[in-house]
Amino acid sequence: MFFNSSVMGFLLLLCSSLIVSLSSGADTITANESISGDQTLISKDGKFELGFFKAGNSSNYYIGMWYKKVNTILPTVAWVANRETPVSNRFESELKIIDGNLVLLNESKSPIWSTGLNSSSSNSVVAVLLDDGNLVLRDGPNSTGHIWQSFDFPGNTWLPGAKMSYNNITGKKQLLTSWKSLEDPSEGLFSLELDPKGKQYIIRWNRSTPYWTSGTWNGHIFSLVPEMRANYIYNFSYVENQNESYFTYSLYDNETISRFIMDISGQIKQLTWLEPSQQWNLFWSQPREQCEVYDYCGAFGSCRQSGLPFCNCLTGFNPRSPSNWSLTDFSGGCVRKTELQCGRTSEKYGFLPISATATADRKPPNFTVLAVGSSGECQRTCLNNCSCNAYSYDNNGCSIWNGELLNLSDDNDNATTIYVKVASKDLPSQKKNNGVIIGAVVGSVVGLVLILGLILFLIHRNKRSVGKTAVEGSLISFVYRDLQTATKNFSDKLGGGGFGSVFKGTLPDSTVVAVKKLESVTQGEKQFRSEVSTIGTIHHVNLVRLRGFCSEGNSKLLVYDYMPNGSLDSHLFSNEKLLDWKTRYQIALGIARGLVYLHEKCRDCIIHCDIKPENILLDTDLCPKIADFGLSKLVGRDFSRVLTTMRGTRGYLAPEWLSGVAITMKADVYSYGMMLFEFISGTRNSEQSEDGKKRFFPMRAANVLIDGDDILTLVDPRLNGNASAEEVTKLCKVACWCIQDDEEARPAMSQVEQILEGLLDVNMPPKPRALQLFVDDDDHVVFFTESSSSQSSQARSNPSSGVSQAKSTAST
Repeated sequence: MFFNSSVMGFLLLLCSSLIVSLSSGADTITANESISGDQTLISKDGKFELGFFKAGNSSNYYIGMWYKKVNTILPTVAWVANRETPVSNRFESELKIIDGNLVLLNESKSPIWSTGLNSSSSNSVVAVLLDDGNLVLRDGPNSTGHIWQSFDFPGNTWLPGAKMSYNNITGKKQLLTSWKSLEDPSEGLFSLELDPKGKQYIIRWNRSTPYWTSGTWNGHIFSLVPEMRANYIYNFSYVENQNESYFTYSLYDNETISRFIMDISGQIKQLTWLEPSQQWNLFWSQPREQCEVYDYCGAFGSCRQSGLPFCNCLTGFNPRSPSNWSLTDFSGGCVRKTELQCGRTSEKYGFLPISATATADRKPPNFTVLAVGSSGECQRTCLNNCSCNAYSYDNNGCSIWNGELLNLSDDNDNATTIYVKVASKDLPSQKKNNGVIIGAVVGSVVGLVLILGLILFLIHRNKRSVGKTAVEGSLISFVYRDLQTATKNFSDKLGGGGFGSVFKGTLPDSTVVAVKKLESVTQGEKQFRSEVSTIGTIHHVNLVRLRGFCSEGNSKLLVYDYMPNGSLDSHLFSNEKLLDWKTRYQIALGIARGLVYLHEKCRDCIIHCDIKPENILLDTDLCPKIADFGLSKLVGRDFSRVLTTMRGTRGYLAPEWLSGVAITMKADVYSYGMMLFEFISGTRNSEQSEDGKKRFFPMRAANVLIDGDDILTLVDPRLNGNASAEEVTKLCKVACWCIQDDEEARPAMSQVEQILEGLLDVNMPPKPRALQLFVDDDDHVVFFTESSSSQSSQARSNPSSGVSQAKSTAST
């Protein structure tokens, strides 16, 4: 009896220790172990965790993998095993190895998910969760290879190191598929796939209709995705062989947490985790506009990019599924408030006019254009056709929708009137009775008072809760008192300048922001809001994102994303935050990309007018963000110049600023060139030497280039020569080209971008005019050219002068 008790106690102790080892984070499941309830696997270095989880407020459970080190209220899930077959009781369900496969058993002990390998009786198979987020099966605990891996079966997330592939033998595609909703990880309507013929990615709706492509991969970039160009954070590569074609990507910094997802919004997104602010930062997304996603709002839904929510049902329609609609799953679309009973003689129809645009290349197959003589005939054609749901009549003729209306947008300037068929009872009532009219008038007055009161209440409530959610693509109108609270009465100052001070703040949802309090702002309310809305609609990975604004009386504030690494000048000219050469070069490239976007990719050209290190902010990964658009000017595409009385910062000003002429985007190019010299030297362009005289670094750099001296002598001595001579030479040449006296002789920023990426070569441009300098009574450095105005005119007209020479230096 004593022996049996001892044995039993030993067995109980052994079982207990086994459960503890799993629940405390082992990274391996062997043939004798399983996961159930709250037990989890944790990868060796604690990067990923695997176990049962719930999506949102759903009662269903799934086996999934999430980021262990990402501290969010709900786990950020990177992979789900049983997407289509959830379980309801995690304590009665278990994940275990059976006959060489990893199998999930539900509450009834029935298998509902498996790795699906050929049946094997091997007891040596183990499942291991790796630190790259790959769950693998190995034939034995000491094996380093794998017989199955989760990387081959992605869900909505593409992790660094994994492939997105196409099997050239079987034709099988590896898809990245969106979740159905925030509470349902089953396959949604949007998917990303590789097109090997075009060496590109395609996003499809419902696995069929394409609505976005990355453009062809040329070995460096996707032609239609400038945000994904090679940079110091992500390294994309394409592999093609007899068996397969695939893309993969990696991170230069293994400590960076990043994920690529096919979102429920129908957009692909690259996000990085910002540890200081404890939030995911959107690095880029495609398509850029939410309303570019095919059928995003479903049938009879209309998309509006400029407001929230993005989707609204047409008048006379309600969401098909209000619960899904609240979870931003708009795929079910909308249905009529009153169903049509076509064919009944007593049934009466009418048409509600809506102002919208049906995207031309996304109209359904049941859309037809008829040749009729008038709007009335077009209407009668639709009225007499039970299948017709809407019509429009314009110069293109009579357009008929014989089915559901899809891809409607009410944001477009070219909107047309579409007449949607509805039951008569859903049409606005047109009463003729005088008594009814009097009652209607009285009722309208009373109702108007009530509605105005309700509107004022809602506006007040919305203003009080603006800090709760900030959605990409929208601007929030903040209340001054809320920003005062968020910044602790503007106590935590981050910096300041001629246009005001910047303070750190925290919104009610714990989002950390930077609040710029403008001072001495003379522009009117209309102009301020116009500029804010313009800047608020531009989005690029190298532009700081404007979250919102506040304009109350004389108080004008701007709310931006918080950049934990501050401004570039605090790193470039500081011994405490020394930037290595590789980082400097990539920052220079990032700024160039941001300026290309402002100059060439926006609807109107935007001239920043004040490019300098103080106006370049750095995020957690030291990715540069152009900031401070207080001086920026919009230039319509039909114009090339803009006149402004406000000037940027001395030391970065192009010569045309000093002459008072209207400026072009080449003013930004000049400022960028002056800043490049500071990237190289690590000091301001004009500094006092040991003999007390002030030296101008750009002229020294030009002389070293021309004389063929050692280029590394120009580099910041704090780097101890650790720099690429080729890259230093390239930056010097580009900088000299950018600061040409004649603005027409300077390159476009798109040329600069291509040169820094290695897509264009650059020879030595003409030496910048010999800039002399003196120090005035206030110890300010002032620059002037030694050449006369007549010489300048001659240089501009002479075809062999700096203009033509500079333009001929770049060749593919």
